Amino acid sequence: MTEQEKMLAGELYNCGDPELMKLWNHGKNLMQKYNLLDYSDRQTQMRILDELLGSRGENTQITAPFYVDYGKFIHLGNNCEINMNCVFLDCNRITIGDNALIAPGVHIYTVFHPVRAEQRFNISNDGGGFPFAISQTAPVTIGNNVWIGGGSIILPGVTIGDNVTIGAGSVVTKSIPSNVLAYGNPCRVVKEI
Repeated sequence: MTEQEKMLAGELYNCGDPELMKLWNHGKNLMQKYNLLDYSDRQTQMRILDELLGSRGENTQITAPFYVDYGKFIHLGNNCEINMNCVFLDCNRITIGDNALIAPGVHIYTVFHPVRAEQRFNISNDGGGFPFAISQTAPVTIGNNVWIGGGSIILPGVTIGDNVTIGAGSVVTKSIPSNVLAYGNPCRVVKEI
């Protein structure tokens, strides 16, 4: 099993693997090009997003700067608006449904590290480079018609249902059902909507 296959399966993997580093560098280079574009150059923006993202629906709007790990594991539905300064650590699949509003500064994480310190850096570093930490992943799924308020953090393995509003500054540690307003740290359902 390759390190990429382990990564996508949620198993412990070496994120410094040469194959993954090649994909990571490609994604970072596309991200940098996107972030440096003139805001009015929609044609080039869409061309770069088509190469960067795993998939995107119609009428996708991502305001730079936008930060990713790989990009290719991000899948966006139709009519998605992702505002500036969002960070999507897509070491596993991030799926966002139709009509999603992602406010400024939202972070979506699919990657995490072992809790025990001695398990985080058990990779030999014979090449003299940075000793990358051992990592694991879990996908994040966000449904249709969801609004994620500014500065919120979505943790690995979370699923957010359809027609949900997540209040600004929330830390979403567990899955949220459909048709609710939820907020806080940790994020909790406040009421049905």
